[in-house]
Amino acid sequence: MLKTLKMRSEMMTAKKYDAVIVGGGAAGLFCGAQLGLLGKSAVIIEKNERFGRKLRITGKGRCNVTNNCDIDTVMKNIPRNGRFLYSSLSRFTTEDAMAFFEGLGVPLKTERGNRVFPVSDSAHDIADSLVRCCLDCGTELVSGEVTELIINDGCAVGVRCGEKEYLGGSIIIASGGRSYPKTGSDGAGYKLAKSVGHRITPILPSLCPIVCEENTECAEMMGLSLKNCTLSLREDDKSKPLYEELGEMLFTHFGLSGPLVLSASAHIHDIEKHTYHIDIDLKPALSFEQLDARILRDFSDFPNREFCNSLGKLLPAKMIPVIVRRSGISSEKRVNQITKAERRMLAEVIKKLSFKVKRLRPIDEAIITRGGVELSEIDPKTMESKLCKNLYFIGEVLDLDAYTGGFNLQIAWSTAYACAQAVEYID
Repeated sequence: MLKTLKMRSEMMTAKKYDAVIVGGGAAGLFCGAQLGLLGKSAVIIEKNERFGRKLRITGKGRCNVTNNCDIDTVMKNIPRNGRFLYSSLSRFTTEDAMAFFEGLGVPLKTERGNRVFPVSDSAHDIADSLVRCCLDCGTELVSGEVTELIINDGCAVGVRCGEKEYLGGSIIIASGGRSYPKTGSDGAGYKLAKSVGHRITPILPSLCPIVCEENTECAEMMGLSLKNCTLSLREDDKSKPLYEELGEMLFTHFGLSGPLVLSASAHIHDIEKHTYHIDIDLKPALSFEQLDARILRDFSDFPNREFCNSLGKLLPAKMIPVIVRRSGISSEKRVNQITKAERRMLAEVIKKLSFKVKRLRPIDEAIITRGGVELSEIDPKTMESKLCKNLYFIGEVLDLDAYTGGFNLQIAWSTAYACAQAVEYID
């Protein structure tokens, strides 16, 4: 009884913020910075001692801040639920994001594919600038683990961290998804969402390396990076690809990785019900006829050379044994004995090197999470819950994910900005 009275007394005297933010990652820190700049009081509660832990390792530690493109391009790079983001992206664009970070003293640069990075190539500069901005404008940073929402008459009024309570006019969940759980993204936000009746769509890995059935061949080419190839992802026997793009990829001991593969993985949903194939055009700049002419020219330079030793000018050395086997041509056959039909088979393999998808790598290895809080239960203009007043969800905890290229961080910035604008001052 005495303990209950003491807790009630502490609640009555506890400081109340305009907003309590659960999660100190990209979305949480950005929202805290925006709230502080608006003169709204806020506290960010992060389970890790270091804030922005996942942000610090994004882009292989370089941090692909955003993409230097227009809204339509951003929308095209969000394979699902992009329409939900139109309002928030319109209010806080990629140009706004670049201007914001440069305004914090972090110079940026635009690289291939319009990907934006800090000039320093250090993700710490982005994370540290957000932490500094929060502290400079009065947003408090607290280490602790939120275990429960405090709900009063269907309205979010605070959170519990063990025996501590933090009260706020608005409660913002920015706890991330399930990818990279060691950084704090362990799905805790989903439990909080469920506690007030929100539905969570299936949680799956996205932007994830792919395990192939032909993993022994991939292992044979392990470490080989292709710079200018076209990758297509096909489902079942459909002729139209789910995804097709020119860019870079990498062979690994288990299958495929790299930017093209990660983006393609965003389209792989139910492997138990569907069969997926990845086709790689190794020479996208050449038509079939041009490639055949190129092969014929290479063969004519060394007419007595064995087939296995004749492809050095055309293909990377690690790939040649695989292509030779796939072509069905004897590796010891002299090139001046190779028929037109055999040459055609070789060209077909080069233009369409296929791999069957076995599965995605575990969600722990995914860059982001597919799935999350059901978007139909969220106001797209404010990020406020339609089920619980003054409760907001931003960033990766929502059922939103995009391709590689800075688009996922832009989702974090734009949803956080919309939320910060919507939060009201307490009396």
